[in-house]
Amino acid sequence: MIGVNDFKTGMTIQYEGNIYTVMDFQHVKPGKGAAFVKAKLKNLRTGSIIENTFNSSVKVEKARIEKSPMQFLYADGDTYNFMNMETFDQIGIDKSKIEEEVKFLKENLTVDIMFFEGEMLGVILPEKIDVVVTKTEPAVKGNTSSNAQKDAIVETGLLVRVPLFIEQGEEIIIYTKDGKYVSRK
Repeated sequence: MIGVNDFKTGMTIQYEGNIYTVMDFQHVKPGKGAAFVKAKLKNLRTGSIIENTFNSSVKVEKARIEKSPMQFLYADGDTYNFMNMETFDQIGIDKSKIEEEVKFLKENLTVDIMFFEGEMLGVILPEKIDVVVTKTEPAVKGNTSSNAQKDAIVETGLLVRVPLFIEQGEEIIIYTKDGKYVSRK
């Protein structure tokens, strides 16, 4: 058990039968009344985000989350198959559980899969990934305004805004947090 005054960003807790990650928190000491903690929590089962106010004396259970490095193998319909890199065990995860992450998955990508007491909670992507541009318009000569960008479709099917000089077939690096272009490979 930990007190809500000991919250840290990224900590995982059990609260009201759910498992949450602490996204943000703030200690509040009003002029009158007891101190409290306002916390922004992400439900690891549903992905929903809630804001909750805790009395500063409240204690919650810390959730022990296990992370297992796994390699994405292939998608079979709505099932995404991963292999444990140490035991070579394979698991299938339904697309509905990893809807946001799917647009960044490509064969052989290594990710961390989170488990809580044997229950699969989600996929943690690397911060950046390399992808190949599969479709984009050629740059128009004379269009040299600074920061001009165009649309590009990458091998995972994701639409990314890229600088004009990026060509079809090039490998680029994108952030998995927001799908934005970082640089050429």
